[in-house]
Amino acid sequence: MHATLPLLSRTDFPPLRRHRTEVLQVNLGYTCNQSCLHCHVNAGPTRTEQMSAENIRAVLDFIRASDVRQLDLTGGAPEMNPHFRALVVEARALGVSVMDRCNLTILSEPGHEGLAAFLAEQSVQVTASLPCYLEDNVDRQRGSGVFARSIAGLKQLNALGYGRADSGLELNLVFNPQGPALPPPQAQLEGAYREHLGRAYGIVFTRLLTLANMPIQRFGSTLVSKGLFSGYMELLRGAHRDDNLQNVMCRNQLSVDWQGHVYDCDFNQMLGLPLRIEGRPRTHLSQLLGRDLDGNPVVVADHCYGCTAGQGSSCGGALN
Repeated sequence: MHATLPLLSRTDFPPLRRHRTEVLQVNLGYTCNQSCLHCHVNAGPTRTEQMSAENIRAVLDFIRASDVRQLDLTGGAPEMNPHFRALVVEARALGVSVMDRCNLTILSEPGHEGLAAFLAEQSVQVTASLPCYLEDNVDRQRGSGVFARSIAGLKQLNALGYGRADSGLELNLVFNPQGPALPPPQAQLEGAYREHLGRAYGIVFTRLLTLANMPIQRFGSTLVSKGLFSGYMELLRGAHRDDNLQNVMCRNQLSVDWQGHVYDCDFNQMLGLPLRIEGRPRTHLSQLLGRDLDGNPVVVADHCYGCTAGQGSSCGGALN
């Protein structure tokens, strides 16, 4: 795999400073039942890294000592961490909302029976990857048969009330472009998703989130191999909008890796660019208990243009 950090380190991206931390995004491990081409984590079935019970206790301790309002669980497939359900139950008991970044096919994996019902019982917000509403495109990006299993997963969630306006159970879908292109306008694409998925499969959902592909890890390496890396970076830089800088996720979100170390965002985590504080090479979440990061400088590199290009992109979808 081609390393992209050397291509991104020299940058003129505008300096940023953090605000108060409201979202704690925790990577529970790189183990996944899929290996998607756009995956910026390089997750897959052969990855064995998983967050330990000790580090999960550090996550809960941080929530107790902070103003965090949402726990955002990601991976890999976060549900494959053996402590996933216990973490969800304890976090919900602390009064924070919990988001599960679900790949949908995990709902039909052996050993995960009852997962959808558990998520509904805990009122977990499900944010599910579905990079297209057409079968061929999804299977090309995520693997043969993934689309059919994803539709089955969505129907299972809908049957529990997910995506229905009166249920209180939020179901968001996530779109990623097929290649080195910016996502189309989010509202327009959401309408197309609703029309097609509703007509063809009877599926409903809450919102569509459009995310730009980041030029890092598996996707970045593919761009380098195909000679498309420089062209994609020119596209991102050329589409930069200053007004997106106020809403980028690194301002109010803190990212935690499976070992408990902290970063300004999930993408910096995958590039090995840790939170910069007091000259430490790396900082563990347990070292930030009671710390206010408001005003702390954000570590930036050229990949940050992926968040400010066009309508903007974050883990919560378009910024404008």
